[in-house]
Amino acid sequence: MLKEVIATRFITPLREGGSLPGLVEADDLGTYVIKFTGAGQGRKTLVAEVVCGELARRLGFRVPRLVTIDLDPDLGLGEPDPEVQGLLKSSGGTNLGMDFLSGALGFDPLAFAVDAEEAGRIVWFDALVNNVDRSWRNPNLLRRRDEVWLIDHGATMIWHHNWPGAEASAARPYDASDHALASFAPDIARAAVHLAPLVTEDLLTEVTAQIPDVWLTDEPGFDTADDLRRAYARPLLARAAVVHDLVNGIGGTR
Repeated sequence: MLKEVIATRFITPLREGGSLPGLVEADDLGTYVIKFTGAGQGRKTLVAEVVCGELARRLGFRVPRLVTIDLDPDLGLGEPDPEVQGLLKSSGGTNLGMDFLSGALGFDPLAFAVDAEEAGRIVWFDALVNNVDRSWRNPNLLRRRDEVWLIDHGATMIWHHNWPGAEASAARPYDASDHALASFAPDIARAAVHLAPLVTEDLLTEVTAQIPDVWLTDEPGFDTADDLRRAYARPLLARAAVVHDLVNGIGGTR
């Protein structure tokens, strides 16, 4: 399971994106970006963050370390913004945290270059998890010490919002024409050769085991948290073998 920490101080809200994350200090002396269970997108967004973040890490991508953050709702009593105070009050218990990357800059595809191999790996991964939020308008990439880091995977695996249609949804093509790295001639075929064989049932079992049980309870159609974990793994396992053929909108791909 993910490392567990306890929030000790709420520093500030981060007013970027629609989920209104925040910056907190924790009892391990770390500083984390916290994503709240009480946010409008709900706990499925946090599940997607864990599955995609931990899968990306195991495939060799740079992603901030993920932790679970236990939040006392009273931590927000001194927060002057009513919206933020309400979010803190509604998010008591287990939330998601990710290491705050000091010195990181937002990735600008007009200012930074990425080689075709790395671009191909990132586009392949985004196609695998059906990431619809890596556009040039909002790359959700960071540049730190001349390295590219992947962040914000809440808008992925859209099939988990409609489990009866998950199999059909997971088999659909991925439109990469608007992808932040589309202009860097991403070598998706080469990425598939190296990455697809790594996405195994054992790996996905290890990844989905990182999801806290509390975020998997009361899901219609599933008796146990492990049943739901297997439902998350199945589309990814099936998609990994063929996703390079499902990418549209980039020269050299279908």
